[in-house]
Amino acid sequence: MSFDAFDGEDSVNPPPNLKLVAGNSNRPLAAEISELLKVPLTKSHVETFADKEVFVEIHENVRGQHCFIIQSTSFPANDNLMELLVLIDCLKRASAKRITAVIPYFGYARQDRKPKPRTPITAKLVANLIERAGADRVLTLDLHAGQIQGFFDIPTDNLYAAPVIVRDIRGRFDTDDLMVVSPDAGGVVRARELANRLQVPIAICNKWREAPGKASIMSVIGDVAGKRCILLDDIVDSGGTLVSAADALMAGGAIDVHAYITHGVLSGGAASKIRNSHIKSLFITDTILPTEVVRAARNIDVLPIAPLLAKAILRTFREQSVSGLFDSD
Repeated sequence: MSFDAFDGEDSVNPPPNLKLVAGNSNRPLAAEISELLKVPLTKSHVETFADKEVFVEIHENVRGQHCFIIQSTSFPANDNLMELLVLIDCLKRASAKRITAVIPYFGYARQDRKPKPRTPITAKLVANLIERAGADRVLTLDLHAGQIQGFFDIPTDNLYAAPVIVRDIRGRFDTDDLMVVSPDAGGVVRARELANRLQVPIAICNKWREAPGKASIMSVIGDVAGKRCILLDDIVDSGGTLVSAADALMAGGAIDVHAYITHGVLSGGAASKIRNSHIKSLFITDTILPTEVVRAARNIDVLPIAPLLAKAILRTFREQSVSGLFDSD
């Protein structure tokens, strides 16, 4: 990874009193952030006992240090979440001055409300656990629902992958025939913001069932004929909605369909489903460590998110504005 993403005030010498602690969810991402910041990963040992208990030991002095724990709560979500909590507790008991939980992918974010009676709001529960474990701040990326920031009573920065996505789109496509498409009604605000940045039109896919037990129908709101369509979403899990949206866009006369997603959960046979779909290319960031199957898929590419996270960590450490990262493209 080059250091080209850092310039001017963001160029650094190794910052004093800054410690980077990596969990096991995405070691390559932590290593890239470490290289960019010129701060070695703190020596630590994470062990899982036979009964799946997590044990953590830090092998460096962190007393009085500002520690950043880099850990996504992706698959296996519960193991990685517990590892994050134990790391926070370990650093707190080792007298770290400040602890920032850097959570590139915040698991349980889809459980942010009660969709029906007697269901939990698990995103709030997870926020409580992180806070009670001893975190002083949270740094995350493209939360599924922005209101989750309010579930924390500690400062929480929700970064956006939009600058990374905009830069990549402008480098790959001519915007003259481009159209941004939300794969569902819930993502309209996100799609509109990207469309405004690119100065291109927007369309919306609408999914419904004519009757219980019948197959869902996907329609397109907007004229996509002759357009190169960019589907935008924060999470792709099974890939079903994305594939259905691509089918509807091609049926509507689109030239081709590409997709940009921040978090590539891609569970089960999602990678295979996308490989055999009308989606010409799917771009995901590496907030979640890509599996071998994902890396092997011919139409799935990974955009590095480490430069954005490294800048945000540096600005947080320096007590500078993080929102300034998104003032321009």
